Amino acid sequence: MKHSKYYYDYTRNRDDVSELKDNPIPNYYIGNTYGYEARKVCEDWDLSYNIGTAVTYLLRSSYKHDSPYDCIQKAINHLQFELDKLNNREQ
Repeated sequence: MKHSKYYYDYTRNRDDVSELKDNPIPNYYIGNTYGYEARKVCEDWDLSYNIGTAVTYLLRSSYKHDSPYDCIQKAINHLQFELDKLNNREQ
């Protein structure tokens, strides 16, 4: 099967390939109630890279690590990157 240039092989660089065949996307990227996948939500809303990344970090913040602090800080950083990009356009 031919994949688009945006295809990401989740089995690359992973030792637990057998687990990935059953569920190739880590659970912290999929919502509990409706099963929405974070990247698809960002794609559906046509978010820029920085905003989409910030949203993804926020969506997973309570699930990936023991504390949401690091993911929230990363989201803030990406929002700042987006603001910097917007400020550069206005100059």
